[in-house]
Amino acid sequence: MEGDTLITIAVIILAAGLMILFPVMTMADRTDDVTQLVIESAVTEFANDVRTTGKLTLDKYDKLVETLASTGNSYEVEMERQVQDENVAKKLAQAQTDKHGENVSYSVFTEQILDELDKEGQIDFNEGDRFVVSVKSTNQTIGDQLNNWLYSISGNENYSHGAREAVMITK
Repeated sequence: MEGDTLITIAVIILAAGLMILFPVMTMADRTDDVTQLVIESAVTEFANDVRTTGKLTLDKYDKLVETLASTGNSYEVEMERQVQDENVAKKLAQAQTDKHGENVSYSVFTEQILDELDKEGQIDFNEGDRFVVSVKSTNQTIGDQLNNWLYSISGNENYSHGAREAVMITK
């Protein structure tokens, strides 16, 4: 009789725990979905604005960082500017007289871009330049922590939220 009582109490505690755990996990997953949508929208809007205007300003960058911070998480923002270096009239050293030099691009990365933004306040792109922005979360959300605990998954090196956008300047 006493063994049945202990089993009944254990089952009730387990059922109550599951009744609390699964709704909390569902809400955390929905919050993560909304966060991912905010990140993707912000990154797409930021990149498309640079694409259409041909300018990257400190205000635009600050707006992106502010939008990302509004999700309550921390993020790493990486940018790459691929500058088109045109050498159209430069002939090659080969014997082919009808072939001209190739268009070559060089890259400028996040730190140099931020330094230039701090000094100048704006970076002007040329038509044909490329701009890449990538955002990754640097912390674990409650949903990540619950999933890691429940499924015993270690994911410290992985990020659960992020977005990447690459555009060619068409001003």
